[in-house]
Amino acid sequence: MKPGARLQAAIEALEAIEAAGRPADQVIADYLRKRRYIGSKDRRAVSSLIYSVLRHRARLGWWLGRVGQTEAAPRLRVLADVVLRAAETVETLDRLCGAEPYGPAALADCERDLLRTLEGRDLDSPEQPAGVRLEIPEWLLPALERAFGSDLEAELAALGTQASTDLRCNSLKADRAAARAALASEGIETEPTPLSPLGLRLFGRRAVQASRAFRDGLIEVQDEGSQVAALLCDVAPGMAVADLCAGAGGKTLALAAAMAGQGRLLASDPDPRRLERAGARLQRAGADFVECRVLAGAEAGSDLHQAFDRVLVDAPCSGSGAWRRQPDARWRLTAAELSGYRASQRDILSKAASLVRPGGRLIYVTCSLLREENEDQTEAFLAAHERFAPHPVGELWTHHLNGLCPAKGNCLTLTPAVNGTDGFFVAVFDRRAEP
Repeated sequence: MKPGARLQAAIEALEAIEAAGRPADQVIADYLRKRRYIGSKDRRAVSSLIYSVLRHRARLGWWLGRVGQTEAAPRLRVLADVVLRAAETVETLDRLCGAEPYGPAALADCERDLLRTLEGRDLDSPEQPAGVRLEIPEWLLPALERAFGSDLEAELAALGTQASTDLRCNSLKADRAAARAALASEGIETEPTPLSPLGLRLFGRRAVQASRAFRDGLIEVQDEGSQVAALLCDVAPGMAVADLCAGAGGKTLALAAAMAGQGRLLASDPDPRRLERAGARLQRAGADFVECRVLAGAEAGSDLHQAFDRVLVDAPCSGSGAWRRQPDARWRLTAAELSGYRASQRDILSKAASLVRPGGRLIYVTCSLLREENEDQTEAFLAAHERFAPHPVGELWTHHLNGLCPAKGNCLTLTPAVNGTDGFFVAVFDRRAEP
């Protein structure tokens, strides 16, 4: 693709994102899937431009608002990003627009004049308010300030960067060394992750899901923070384990590997479509002993009452810890949705408590960085369930993970700025034996 065609592809994909109202990564994947003629190098370039516009939404909007474009279309936002971030000149854009068969239409006089007012300026300005400068909706700032305090700017800057691609080695089929060698034989270079003893970090951007190692089930794509959360569940062969919010099965797969295929592992979710996707992944991984069951509302089943040694609640949440991967999600989140997540978390935790047998553990995990979804929920749970007590995360870390545990107190929070992972929160609760 020529540079102009890449610009036009980014514009079209952003238009599709606005029209779809779905997460940007899904829309981008659909857009590129329908255009097989776009090569891997061009796909990376187009995706990079799209994500740049998404990551700089507030600052681009602020600059465009200064020149009277408060509701700027995707085309103008792409062009403004190229001028402000990449320091391209309007003269260069004039050559790219209208000159190629698959490129953007020629610049209108009004567009040219507007872009000239932006030429030579920096994306950042000391006049920008905090929410704009930090790329955060104003209503969320108090919650994030409460979470990060004096580290707010560093943490939000890290949330605006590109996330790494991490892989988890499936110990049901291969250890880390064998999986790494298999990837290397296909020209895919990796390095061990610093925290998870099962993780590999990909060098560059490679279509790892097209690799033989992936097809054979030796690896799964999973952020190191998610791997850490699964390891802290402290499961072992022969246990009875439940993953109550299994979704597409990411952590279920990690639990199955830790159990070495022995014991009872229940993967449940209220959405049968997500569990269907989990089924294919479990089959590829060789985890055919996992039981998948749709559990909705108050349903539990008498066979589940106090039936499990470990119950994992990977709770639905704001997803603020994954904003590196979904930069548009922060703008789609509303106060009402956050309130709904908090209510769901309380409800799921309460139901999960009844499934833990005396002497067993309940593990609460979110990919959120907000105290309202994390520490506040754990405190409320302990206040309402006197049979449960916090289990020190540091003790579990020592047994299963590398390096010093970064946990403060009984809970663990991982962040992109400090740990290089997605944002994750983990709390573990012991159920005391009955008197």
